[in-house]
Amino acid sequence: MPELPEVETVRRTLLPLVKGKKIIEVNIWYPNLINGDAKAFKEAVTGKVIEDINRTGKFLEFRLSGQLTIVSHLRMEGKYRLVQLPFEKTKHDHVEYIFEDQTALIYNDVRKFGRLELVQTGQEATTGIGKLGFDAMCEFPKKAFYEKLHQKHKNIKTALLDQTVVSGLGNIYVDEVLFLTKIHPLSLASKLPQDKVDELHDQIIKLLSRAIELGGTTVHSYLNAAGKMGQFQKELLVYGKKDQPCPVCGHALDKIKVNGRGTTFCANCQKEYK
Repeated sequence: MPELPEVETVRRTLLPLVKGKKIIEVNIWYPNLINGDAKAFKEAVTGKVIEDINRTGKFLEFRLSGQLTIVSHLRMEGKYRLVQLPFEKTKHDHVEYIFEDQTALIYNDVRKFGRLELVQTGQEATTGIGKLGFDAMCEFPKKAFYEKLHQKHKNIKTALLDQTVVSGLGNIYVDEVLFLTKIHPLSLASKLPQDKVDELHDQIIKLLSRAIELGGTTVHSYLNAAGKMGQFQKELLVYGKKDQPCPVCGHALDKIKVNGRGTTFCANCQKEYK
């Protein structure tokens, strides 16, 4: 957490709050969040205007004037919020961008796992973005998706979590999409037939679109930039529902560990391809 729908929701709620604002001061209280030199980051960003915010996979891209881009990965618990100055700093507030109108954008991260990196616009591939596969919300080609999966000699749950295959999926949405496509999480990715991969492709886009429509999923601490919880958790079919009846067949849902990740599924409905 957050996964693609949550990051996209943050982008959509944050953009109207900060677009067009000029940064007049930057405070970095935890420099380790910055990939590269924190002092150089601060100096380069000061005086710039936020022109747009884009998203690639789970990364946010803050487009600044002067052809600069801040690449931001929220990791487990990163959050942004806009405050009116003066404001009371909390323990987990780590970066502050102060604007001309005396508001400030605050980056908060309980676990300090998130990362910020400043690059020239157009050079985003030099960051973690360069390693990403197809964006899970795009109409990525089914044939290429099939070929990528068939090159992976691992189970489908692990393959879908591999951001070099398709970017944006995490534990919650992988469990959900495998249930919707009736694929057992331990199925070998290389053994899935083309028609099943095509169905998986379509369900990924459909599922994430619905999650974005509902503002993402709040299971633990996720909030959007307006401080609101997501609502998609009300529509989860299997994630977090161990021992509850399968919504299709009534069989008790199982939970196992797959590559260290808790995985909930229906052993009766989901076929294992091996």
